[in-house]
Amino acid sequence: MLPSIKNILYATDLSKNSTFAFRYAITLAEALDAKITILYVLPMIDSAMEIPIITQMGEEQYYKLREEKSRETIEKIRERLQRLSDEGQKDNRIQTDRVSSILVHEGDAVDEILKTADKLNSDLIVLGAHGKGMLGHTFLGSVSEKVLRHSRRPALVVPISKGATDIDL
Repeated sequence: MLPSIKNILYATDLSKNSTFAFRYAITLAEALDAKITILYVLPMIDSAMEIPIITQMGEEQYYKLREEKSRETIEKIRERLQRLSDEGQKDNRIQTDRVSSILVHEGDAVDEILKTADKLNSDLIVLGAHGKGMLGHTFLGSVSEKVLRHSRRPALVVPISKGATDIDL
């Protein structure tokens, strides 16, 4: 029996070319009648930096600022989804209604991707590989490589071609 793919976790770094990988996630979701959860992971602030910031700002203000950053990120992703939905020909438009939720977590990207995939019981993880420099074709990005190595779930890593440019998502 073939596995059923109904729940796709798309992890984004919000880079310029990340929409290239999103297009694969949306194409799969449309073909398989699946839903997509978008995940963006805010990097954690080193505790050596966080304590002085909290001391200066105050704990309440600091946590409000972090919550605001999460809300802004979700809104930014929603705006980009709307642009994707609006662009192109009517019959060639991306059906962004496949996106069931947008999550913003804080922490280590690999850990958060794997924990979220498990928590949501994702059938597939989709993310882009961002090779850099001369070795770009030899090595995957460190996040995508670690997700592939440690995931207990299927993962699709979409290589971002050198010339690929798109709306950032």
